[in-house]
Amino acid sequence: MKKVTMYSTPTCHYCSLAKEYFDQNKVKYEVFDVASDMERRREMMEKSGQLGVPVIVIDKDVIVGFDRPKLAQLLGI
Repeated sequence: MKKVTMYSTPTCHYCSLAKEYFDQNKVKYEVFDVASDMERRREMMEKSGQLGVPVIVIDKDVIVGFDRPKLAQLLGI
């Protein structure tokens, strides 16, 4: 099983869409709120090079934004 981590904020529409997508496809994932967790925000910036959310990490692949085709490809959905 692939490790899926998402960096998001509570008001991010695309973050909500990504969570729904994962839930519908029964993908287990961990979410970090970078609006309130400064250490995770710094970690996200190191991985993605920017502040935009969502940032989704699947194993070692970093996806910025809700890119459904890329997610499906990396998750084998």
